[in-house]
Amino acid sequence: MTTTSEPVTTSAATGSDAPAPAAPRTASGPRVDVPALQHMLLGRWPEARAEARRLVAEHPELWKREGLTKEEHREITLEQMKAMVPYGQVLRAFPERLGGRGEAGANLVGFEELVAADPSLQIKSGVQWGLFAAAILHLGTEEQQDRLLPGAMDLSVPGAFAMTETGHGSDVASIGTTATYDPETEEFVLHTPFRGAWKQYLGNAARHGVAATVFAQLVTQGVNHGVHCFYVPIRDPETMEFLPGVGGEDDGQKGGLNGIDNGKLHFTNVRVPRRDLLARYGQVAADGTYTSSIDSPGRRFFTMLGALVQGRVSLDGASITAAKIGLAIATKYAEQRRQFSPAAGADELTLLDYATHRRRLFPRIAEAYAMHFAHDELLDLFDDVFSGREDTPAKREDLETTAAALKATSTWYALDTLQECREACGGAGFLSENRFTGLRADLDIYATFEGDNHVLLQLAAKRLVGDHGKRLAKAAKSPAGMAGIVADQAKDAVLHKLPLRRLGQSVVDGGTARAAGRLLDPEVQRGLIAGRYEGMVAATAMGMRPALKADSIKAQEIFDDNQVQLLGSAAAWAELVRWDAFTKAIATMPDAGTRAVLTLLRDVYGLTVIERHLDWHLVNGRLSAGRAKAVTATIDRLLKQLRPHVLDVVDAWGFAQEHLRAPIADGSEKERQDEARAYYREQRASGTAPISEKELRKQQAARA
Repeated sequence: MTTTSEPVTTSAATGSDAPAPAAPRTASGPRVDVPALQHMLLGRWPEARAEARRLVAEHPELWKREGLTKEEHREITLEQMKAMVPYGQVLRAFPERLGGRGEAGANLVGFEELVAADPSLQIKSGVQWGLFAAAILHLGTEEQQDRLLPGAMDLSVPGAFAMTETGHGSDVASIGTTATYDPETEEFVLHTPFRGAWKQYLGNAARHGVAATVFAQLVTQGVNHGVHCFYVPIRDPETMEFLPGVGGEDDGQKGGLNGIDNGKLHFTNVRVPRRDLLARYGQVAADGTYTSSIDSPGRRFFTMLGALVQGRVSLDGASITAAKIGLAIATKYAEQRRQFSPAAGADELTLLDYATHRRRLFPRIAEAYAMHFAHDELLDLFDDVFSGREDTPAKREDLETTAAALKATSTWYALDTLQECREACGGAGFLSENRFTGLRADLDIYATFEGDNHVLLQLAAKRLVGDHGKRLAKAAKSPAGMAGIVADQAKDAVLHKLPLRRLGQSVVDGGTARAAGRLLDPEVQRGLIAGRYEGMVAATAMGMRPALKADSIKAQEIFDDNQVQLLGSAAAWAELVRWDAFTKAIATMPDAGTRAVLTLLRDVYGLTVIERHLDWHLVNGRLSAGRAKAVTATIDRLLKQLRPHVLDVVDAWGFAQEHLRAPIADGSEKERQDEARAYYREQRASGTAPISEKELRKQQAARA
């Protein structure tokens, strides 16, 4: 039996607490303190997030309009960006001396929320302020910032970020565009030597951009010093025609994000003044002498690219936000939509009262929470580095690894979740007005933005495997350490060939109830999730070890044999990071009822991750068949327990109707259902309801 009460959500207009639609709750047991949970989810920069949500909610002119041509959508998106400049929300990351606020983390928090308005607006804003302007900010000197940033900030100079090339995609180190220094004129000659070196997929390149930050191989005095960034005017701001030597093409209609004018650029011996080499990490003197504060070319390259890691961080957050919007719409609809009656004369059941529907939505809600808390930690790490408080090589490496693994997995999660939400709403989900199809199309490109997800997982996994190797090497320096490694490996190998398990699992589980109880032990959950990651990393490291002494051809073959497992280990690590972040967040919630429901959500997430990889746990002897069955049974039981709280945990995300903007989630479905139920009740009460043919035959048979 359920009762109703009135949870609260963030007001669209003010960001303060205001009444939200009623949600069913249990008459007894834990209760969610929705305002407290909502405040917790606002994170470290609640004012910035609330301000961004108010901006979206109070300005319908920022909302996506379906059915526009790409030309119409592009122009509207540019005008929307111009309208945002006076609010200062998009300028938080820039120096205070130039009118910004110097708030790196708070800036990303606000940027991520723009996906609720229109993903095209979010990404075009990201191109302008998060890539083009950020390249000047992070790769330029203070003089270059003062000279070039004001136009990029106030949008008087729309710009493109010209890194990706047709021929090399995510392999930035191998791009073909060159910038060769001419000491006689103190200029770089920027040149695209072949068709595969054309810059591709660039926002603002097809129509609006008048300048670009162009990445090219810096060549001076006959030496290639690797990829550097140059500030390059590309169009006459009056005529919007390409400047001499610059050319390009429009990428045309895309599968989504058609509010962005993506295009190609190429350069034919374009002269760039020496002062427009963004020179924070590499400088060229008038005579052509190259200097850098970073001696290693490889480390210099990764430092320059690392300065732009905010794109991956923000895509992680925006993907989670888009998935939450889809889940909020689908869950609210499923709470109201009724289908099939369990008995003659009985009310039809709501969709959320079906086990299959709970299975489709609730684990994804739990995963959204896990991703949210992990993203909060990623934002903290980003702010630590980009504020300068803890800008160390180790911290930057941690940031790059975490951003790569989380962005790759969250963008895939968002696409999968939006599709499941669309299907869970039936035909209503296919209508553009209910947002799923548009969000799914727009979010599709997020999986290859800022690096293809497989490449990003490989980047993260190489770091994880490298760290594993370093730990082994350190331990192996002492006889005792080496003996311990050998003993652990032998013990692990023997243990997992038998129906014995780590974490105290005995040969006989002692029944399903006991097995289920053990699965709710956080140490058991973490042990299984961490054990899979550690096992995959160890196996990958062992498999790739022969490559250290092999020639380059054989080393590539060995790498190829292990690549799939390598990427899988990074995805497994991301799951562990999220479980840990969720568990730490639970401990910070003072309200006991809310803490209990969050623990329930965490258990759903943890067991769903374990269930997702039951094959690995079974093959590697980490779970018995009996306990594997208990995982699925326990999840189903937990989903029933979550049912009375699910609207509360969704409402705590803080989305008002102005953020969701889906007719199936605005309460009108409940009105239709209530009208239908009242109609049939009246018919039955008045005796005017027609008798069914089946009932008639039963009566005739009884009389006969």
